[in-house]
Amino acid sequence: MDNAQPNSLVKAGGLSSDPTAFLFNDQQLGLYRQHLEKGLALVEKRLTATAKPFSGKTPRALAKAFSKLDLNTPLSDVNAALTELEQLYLDDAVYFHHRHYVAHLNCPVVVPSLLAELILSALNTSVDTWDQSGGATFIEQSLVDWTAKRIGFDQDADGIFTSGGTQSNLMAMLLARDNACQQYFGHNVREHGLPPEAKRLQIFCSELSHFSIQKAAALLGLGYDAVVAVPCDRHFAMDIAALNTALEAAKAAGKLPMAVVATAGTTDFGSIDPIAKVAKVAKEVGAWCHVDAAYGCGLLVSSKQRWRLSGIELADSVTVDYHKAFFQPVSCSALLVKNKAHLSVVTWHADYLNPLSQRQEGTPNLVDKSLQTTRRFDALKLWLTLRIMGADAIGQGFEAAMLLARRTYLLLLSEPDIEVLHQPQLSAVVFRFRPAGLVGDWDRLNKAIRQAVMASGQAMIAATQVKGRQYLKFTLLNPATTISDMQGVVEMIKQQGQRLLAQFSEHHNLEEVAHG
Repeated sequence: MDNAQPNSLVKAGGLSSDPTAFLFNDQQLGLYRQHLEKGLALVEKRLTATAKPFSGKTPRALAKAFSKLDLNTPLSDVNAALTELEQLYLDDAVYFHHRHYVAHLNCPVVVPSLLAELILSALNTSVDTWDQSGGATFIEQSLVDWTAKRIGFDQDADGIFTSGGTQSNLMAMLLARDNACQQYFGHNVREHGLPPEAKRLQIFCSELSHFSIQKAAALLGLGYDAVVAVPCDRHFAMDIAALNTALEAAKAAGKLPMAVVATAGTTDFGSIDPIAKVAKVAKEVGAWCHVDAAYGCGLLVSSKQRWRLSGIELADSVTVDYHKAFFQPVSCSALLVKNKAHLSVVTWHADYLNPLSQRQEGTPNLVDKSLQTTRRFDALKLWLTLRIMGADAIGQGFEAAMLLARRTYLLLLSEPDIEVLHQPQLSAVVFRFRPAGLVGDWDRLNKAIRQAVMASGQAMIAATQVKGRQYLKFTLLNPATTISDMQGVVEMIKQQGQRLLAQFSEHHNLEEVAHG
């Protein structure tokens, strides 16, 4: 790397300590370009040199490199800092773009979104008030309106970009709680806090719903016990008969249904609850209907698979994670609501920020409907993606991941040593290594297989438990990954499984081998 620095930054012994020498402005565009070029060169180096999705290093091994760092003493120049960054981060980063990364709900990102990251970070726009964002306000609002139309909401809908599905679900449950308290008790929670009767409120969701629903219940003062886990059917979707039974039991116990949550893409199975039926039940009992489509929102731009979200337009609120199914960098998510009036629950007018007079005169301040105040202009990533690639290309990418999941499912079915748990609806496949005719502790073995694959760095796979049993999991979100790639990953799993089994002897059992 070139060690030359602008004269204004050089002092005896290293870089200038004058902070203005580093501020991004028209005087430092040369420094800005130089740093970007060095950063780009480093990223290019790592991506061309990275043959594995992960180094395989353990947390303990990585922690040693950080034990002697002195953050109070800066390094000599940008080259030294980037060299250190490469050693501490990039050498052992997890690369989601790699075709053997098939673990969690992390997608590769598209180039237009990275261009947007460059621009929005440089300007550092905060989309809370108009006087901090200008046109950025209308870009985000346009995307909210666009998403609402894709869902099937009408002109009364609205929404806000959030940090992720957890925040979106929290906000949805907040709106549902305050709506229920007004509906059942004539009580304004925003003004007067929770009424004593709030302990009667309950949230109904499938047993496979995201844990953020439980977290939301706790944060909203309702507690984990307010969440009723409804059993799933054989397809791992909410059982409507079981939902009705749970609601009847709640009524008999003097409880009140606050919300019914349908999951459009469970984390483990990608299963989709029967949204239309869930919404019908919610309406019958007077409960808020929320659809958590953090994973399944990619279907909104799918020409072939959109039908899987049938009924989503009946929801009162919907969570979408563009950074899962739209190939956007973290974070890029939103909460959409059917009736914009419900968003007033989070509105607070501060004289220094968004006084009521501004609303009356028509100034659009997005902070009026957000849990956050300072908020990144994450909407620009999706905006440039749509304007450069188009929605159809995003949908085709998500469809490719779904097709790969179905092909991988068939591949696993053809393997006699693999037990597959379900047929994928989206792009997740749950299975385990279990050779026929052998008896052993398969839970420990499959846990050990995953650890061994991760330690090799050749692939990244996930694990989960189903009814107390240990399974392996593929989550496929990379349209560039092929069935040939998946054959290679499956072969790694089989080889590791056979290697562990080969350690059997008359003096060892499977539990010892798995631990070894």
